[in-house]
Amino acid sequence: MDISFKRGPEISRETRTLPADHYRLIRLLFHRNERDSLFVPIRSMQYLGIIDREEVVFVDGLGARAIELAWREFQTGERNDLLAPVGYTCIHYRSGGGEIMPRLQNEFFKALKLLQQRQPRSGGGSVTQFKNENLGSE
Repeated sequence: MDISFKRGPEISRETRTLPADHYRLIRLLFHRNERDSLFVPIRSMQYLGIIDREEVVFVDGLGARAIELAWREFQTGERNDLLAPVGYTCIHYRSGGGEIMPRLQNEFFKALKLLQQRQPRSGGGSVTQFKNENLGSE
């Protein structure tokens, strides 16, 4: 199934930072997904976050399939510490997008944590040796 979204003209862009644990969780869940895109419903805001290799885009779940915000150009190589925030560029495709950014960033992280909790746990395997008393008794 193919789902497409429209990207309107860019209204503005700004440089922001994302806490390191948020960025790590985005990458971890995307790579576990093993698909081209990971859809993250943000139910508290009626938004949908879509993660791909290059960006995270946000679509209003109640409106048309138009991208309202995009997080791009993650600057992971510019930090000296894995716990340091990750810089990125936030591109606005709708006016007023800057007003929801603090809440969106927080609610998106909550939605990612919920998605992580719902993923099946993968555990390591173990080998149990059986004692066979008939072996070596010949």
